[in-house]
Amino acid sequence: MHEDICYLDATELAGRIQARDLSPVEVVEAHLERISAINPQINAVVTIAENALENARIAEQAIMRGAAVGPLHGVPFTCKDTIDACGIRGTRGSKLFERRIAESDATAVSRLKQAGGIFLAKTNVAEFALWWETDNRVFGRTNNPWNLDCIPGGSSGGEGAAIAAGLSPLGLGSDVGGSIRMPAHYCGIAGLKPTHGRVPLTGNWPEVLQRAMHVGPLARSVRDVALAVSLISGVDGVDPYCMPLAPPLACATSDAPQRWRVGVVTEGAFAPVDAEVQAVVEKAAAVLQTAGCIVEHIALPVLEENDAQAVSAAVWAMETGYYFEPLVRGRESDLFPFMKKRLARPWPDVREYLNGLSRWEAIRYGMTQYFNVYDLLLCPTLPVPAYPHRLSELAIAGATVAARRKLITQVPWNLTGSPALSVPFGFSSGGLPIGVQLVGRHFEETVVLQAAMALEGAPGVPDKHPPL
Repeated sequence: MHEDICYLDATELAGRIQARDLSPVEVVEAHLERISAINPQINAVVTIAENALENARIAEQAIMRGAAVGPLHGVPFTCKDTIDACGIRGTRGSKLFERRIAESDATAVSRLKQAGGIFLAKTNVAEFALWWETDNRVFGRTNNPWNLDCIPGGSSGGEGAAIAAGLSPLGLGSDVGGSIRMPAHYCGIAGLKPTHGRVPLTGNWPEVLQRAMHVGPLARSVRDVALAVSLISGVDGVDPYCMPLAPPLACATSDAPQRWRVGVVTEGAFAPVDAEVQAVVEKAAAVLQTAGCIVEHIALPVLEENDAQAVSAAVWAMETGYYFEPLVRGRESDLFPFMKKRLARPWPDVREYLNGLSRWEAIRYGMTQYFNVYDLLLCPTLPVPAYPHRLSELAIAGATVAARRKLITQVPWNLTGSPALSVPFGFSSGGLPIGVQLVGRHFEETVVLQAAMALEGAPGVPDKHPPL
């Protein structure tokens, strides 16, 4: 029975709690028991909120007396360990902060609580949220629930693994180079990087590269992602990037897609891409076309002419190096090996940095022109399904590339600030999830979400859970 509860999505849990079919206490207890049973295998949850059950009892009393409640009343949620939750240990995946207790909630956490959500736990991250694997010297490695020998992605890998395995129905991640969409793809869930400026970054760390950083939701259903982003959006008077706009619609069902114009790239600027991943993207394109969209296979010359990863390497290495140098000085021995190596690299020179900024602008201008013609872009979330831990090179479609190369499908949308969502849409021959990525115009999350719902509800899309 507890496993059945733990695989209900947040929307259904909220409805059944309000209908008194389930109690908040029952729901929170089920998730705590699931964490106790499953977490030792995947190491996704790192700190449990001691007051979660107490808050569930308070939520239950409110239901029993007929009080007005929020849309997430009694529903547990989690967040990655670089997003603050008041009174909860927040290590940021580093021994430098292993005893740190957050003094306030991140804005996104506060807003989910205000909607009735019950904060359940923190989840594991890569140190400083700056690696595509989830491992650190405080809590160790997180494993993919579909195959424990494989990565769950990073840096929000604990969040992705926890939600996929039924330890949490809903979570918050951050994304500066794929850290929401990557775990969503590898773990077989949905993850949205909202438009930059849609959701306040307040309480998310590190406070660097803010113009490329995003906070957004991960869940097992697109409707949960839609509900969550509608709740956490909007100015908070702290984040200067956040825009005073109405939140996207919390669409609970998919409207029939309009005649949106969808550009499709299966490889092109993102090459090399695994053949099974390309096939899943093609299948998604066919579903959108059947639903009424105008689907065209296109090229993206702006990304072929401007390597987004080279841009990020030049700009982000300089800015993160400058930010972290005084923080880690004298404590380099406490760093995780990957972070120590990363921060020891020489900084780009000024010309390389300025060239990176110039090419960043070129990508933004080029994709703005793209969205003058197209409503959506459909492309791979990542070029490959999940792969074994600690690989430095990947074999993709007959080519051997550095593992970092896989970010080529992710980083461009951090540079543009576009809304980008990964939705699970198939499996590899090895039984690992494959997601597809939908990218939209700035602040048109509703279009992205409705297209994702059309894919999620398509006939023949596998609906199964990790074999744990």
